[in-house]
Amino acid sequence: MKTLMRATMTAAGMAVGATAPAAEEHVLWYRQPASTWVEALPVGNGRLGAMVFGGTAKERLALNEGTIWSGSPIATDRVGAHRHLPEIRRLLFEGKYAEAEALVPRELLGDRPLGWYQPLGDLALEFSGHEGATDYRRELDLDSAVARTTYRVGDTRFTREVWACAPHEVIVVRISASQPGQVSFTAALSRVETAEAASVGAEGLELRGQADRGKPTAGVHFLGRMIALADGGTVESRAARLRLERANAVTLLIAAASNYRGTDADARVTAALAAARATPLARLLAAHQEDHRKFYRRTALALGPREAAPGALPTDERLRRVKAGEADAGLFALYFHYGRYLLIGSSRPGGLPANLQGIWNEKVNPPWFCGWHFDVNAQMNYWPAEVTNLSECHGPLFEFLEALRPNGRRTAREVYGARGMVTSHRTNAWLFTSPVKGLTVWPSGFAWLCQHLWEHYRFTLDRGFLAARGYPLMREAAEFWLDWLVPDPETGLLVSGPSPSPENMFLAADGKPYNLVMGPTMDQQIAAEIFDSCLAAAAVLGIEDDFLREVRAKRSRLAPTRIGADGRILEWGRPMTEREPGHRHISHVYAVYPGWQITPRGTPELAEAARKTIAFRLSGGGTTRPTNVSNSSNVGWSLAWNSALWARLGDGTQAHQALTFLLQRAVFANLFDGHPPGVFQIDGNLGGTAAIAEMLLQSHQLAAVAGVGDPGEKISKAGTDLAASARPPTGIEPHATMNSEIELLPALPPAWPDGRVRGLRARGGFEVDLAWQTGRLSEARLRSTHDGMLRVRYGEKTVEQRVAAGQVMRCDASLELTPPP
Repeated sequence: MKTLMRATMTAAGMAVGATAPAAEEHVLWYRQPASTWVEALPVGNGRLGAMVFGGTAKERLALNEGTIWSGSPIATDRVGAHRHLPEIRRLLFEGKYAEAEALVPRELLGDRPLGWYQPLGDLALEFSGHEGATDYRRELDLDSAVARTTYRVGDTRFTREVWACAPHEVIVVRISASQPGQVSFTAALSRVETAEAASVGAEGLELRGQADRGKPTAGVHFLGRMIALADGGTVESRAARLRLERANAVTLLIAAASNYRGTDADARVTAALAAARATPLARLLAAHQEDHRKFYRRTALALGPREAAPGALPTDERLRRVKAGEADAGLFALYFHYGRYLLIGSSRPGGLPANLQGIWNEKVNPPWFCGWHFDVNAQMNYWPAEVTNLSECHGPLFEFLEALRPNGRRTAREVYGARGMVTSHRTNAWLFTSPVKGLTVWPSGFAWLCQHLWEHYRFTLDRGFLAARGYPLMREAAEFWLDWLVPDPETGLLVSGPSPSPENMFLAADGKPYNLVMGPTMDQQIAAEIFDSCLAAAAVLGIEDDFLREVRAKRSRLAPTRIGADGRILEWGRPMTEREPGHRHISHVYAVYPGWQITPRGTPELAEAARKTIAFRLSGGGTTRPTNVSNSSNVGWSLAWNSALWARLGDGTQAHQALTFLLQRAVFANLFDGHPPGVFQIDGNLGGTAAIAEMLLQSHQLAAVAGVGDPGEKISKAGTDLAASARPPTGIEPHATMNSEIELLPALPPAWPDGRVRGLRARGGFEVDLAWQTGRLSEARLRSTHDGMLRVRYGEKTVEQRVAAGQVMRCDASLELTPPP
């Protein structure tokens, strides 16, 4: 396997004299079994998942099926709630925050629906006499997507391999031994509640149940079934336990499904097991690897320097050394690859999008219900999708947005009195969109999510997608904002509200904390971007209508991002004291990343204010190491966001430092990202992968011909007369939005002086390979998927050239574009 991997990557590499990435950079490995869930190793096919513990005498596979949700559909919209909005807005404009926030839960928020993403159950395997195993190794090969455990008992070497096969919709467990007749064990399926295990025939087990703890009713009915195929020996299933004796090898096939959206779980499970059983084991593995590698092998990263072979130490030992302050560039490359692996394993076309934990969850009542959180977490899950060449993995998110449409339209109409559609900042598999009690009003998440539709187009130039799916949803998001924005009585400019800066609070004059204002900065930035994106998309599609004329008119009246007296961006649009200066959300610099309104060259004053804002946040408002465990400098996903922000600002040192903090403070032994207190969240993994890509390649910034308004028009100083100085930006002229500039190594950290990456994607329809030595670009190759203009920047140099679809151009630090030899 390692030989094949090395040969494949060498063939795909560039002729720059560098060696191909070592296979170990694609392997997590350990010298001992997992003792906790966050030490186990994940396999997944987008819908089915397992956490493999690797025990010798007692093995555990914690199983998941992506549609097992408690709860059920419920409409919780407060009909007519919008009649109270004018009064709430008046109170907020007058600074009467206590009165306004008392009205919101009483008049706007509906009952809170309950529904949790829940596990399928556990598969337990017991091997008598394997307690004293030696020569142990547990690993996850990211390239083959196989979790493998090997050890020796006496003279016999045992091997277990586990993979989640997408083509055949099964999890496969292969157990073999180096000597014949040595495989004996018992197997059982179990769940902590609301399920019953039973024997099925002579060689099978099943687990049937219903997800409970939901509201208004219990959740889906589900079925998991396993069959054992033995090579030699005997198999017996009795009283919900499977016993295998003296086999040469055994293959366990596991299938599962629920009745979510009317699926016939029995039929689906039966068909999957029948098809897998009829397929030779070698073909099951080959089909799985072929399917996985068509995604995984598109991109690969190697980082230096290397003082030792990076795979020489187990992954947990490498992580301990990084936590102690040692350098290990290769561990960042492994983290990059791991993020892509997790997205491939948790987000496949036809399934639900990756939730707060992807698809891997062991609890029946997980933190934050393991759903979709639209104030950063769901979006961060998909930040690496386009740039790291996993565009198809974006598909489940788009399907989910379309499924939200009926409820989102009703919520916009009944709660907000607006056209278009909107969502709450959280939802579950039952697609509720209402703002609900126990949370608050925040209407910006759907417009933010719609930026993923526009980004997908910018990377792929898929006009059919834009016309049929992207623009219609973007338009409905913008229609909501056209009705939601209201004039600020002080300035006449349009502001959003009532709305918070997500999850943060400010201290008002009475010394008490509040979260609702009119015109929070993140809302204003999201509104600007959804308007600009709609204008650009309409230009691509050749559309002109009254809706677009209204967008232009209101875009020109939007209140801008403001800078405070201390040089930082104002989070709430006006000077306010943060209740938590180091809060994990960094919402008011959204326009730096993942947005694109603030750039060092286009808006230098705002970029400088963003630098001060991020630095202040990371310091917790001035402390060296904030003690709040949920602070920005301790939460994995927040550190990933910080890293991407610094990369966008061109500061590779700070971007690398934020990622180092992530590895030191917020990563478990299996490299899962952590959120205090000890909770796995996949967003930090995927955000970290995106941040690394952002250090190496950027393409968000439009070339000079794009017609960006005067940067000075986008700034308002808090100490000046707001009405006079807060002139909003002119916006992006839609005719030129495809003229993205590809910047090579824009934030390369000094800690990575040598390296190479292949297969990154750039906006405008380009695939990019890069190599660098001693901190300097040695070669770039850029492949175009469409006819168009190629614009490249390296440092202060820029070059452009018209290219045809399929054409490859190369350059080095001189930036002279030539065809490859």
